Amino acid sequence: MTKKQRTLNAIQVLKELYPEAKCSLDASNAFELLVAVRLSAQCTDARVNLVTPQLFGKYKTLDDYANADIKDIENIVKPCGFYKNKASSIIGMAGMIRDNFGGVVPDNIEDLITLPGVGRKTANLIVGDVYGKESIVVDTHMIRISNRIGLVADKDPHRIEIALKKVVPPEEGSDFCHRIVLFGRDICSARKPLCHRCPMLDNCKRVGVK
Repeated sequence: MTKKQRTLNAIQVLKELYPEAKCSLDASNAFELLVAVRLSAQCTDARVNLVTPQLFGKYKTLDDYANADIKDIENIVKPCGFYKNKASSIIGMAGMIRDNFGGVVPDNIEDLITLPGVGRKTANLIVGDVYGKESIVVDTHMIRISNRIGLVADKDPHRIEIALKKVVPPEEGSDFCHRIVLFGRDICSARKPLCHRCPMLDNCKRVGVK
């Protein structure tokens, strides 16, 4: 089976397993999603979703964020960890989007990664979820699972992104990545994967590993 065939098979299996594929972070617009993704770094999505209602309720516009007292934002986002860096990034992102991008969250990876605290993983999520463009979000779940089921043989996130874009149909990328996260949480965990429940066990490189 080629990597393309493996990939298409994985896409179909995950579609059947998780018909609904969406980001687990709560947000009502592009900038809120950008903020939520920034807060999710080394923090669970569930915790972020507990914090953002207060943040989004108090700060409504890019000007609100750009002109905010950093201490106030730090206090709100503190439960997400690394709160000083995250608060600084949020204020910086708002100012740059307002001043450099006409108040609109960029729709391409090259511009997005110029924003403070935004890397390719975050940029791909915004490009895919907000703008419906080709995207592959390479997080820890994607790195682990794409290697286990033979879609890639690499640990570098950027190289994995490039490799998967060659075999994942562009229109499937965003949903595929969300389904991989769900699959990683439910079945294919890092330490104790539930192999007896796995619908892709035949493709897994862990089979036979003790």
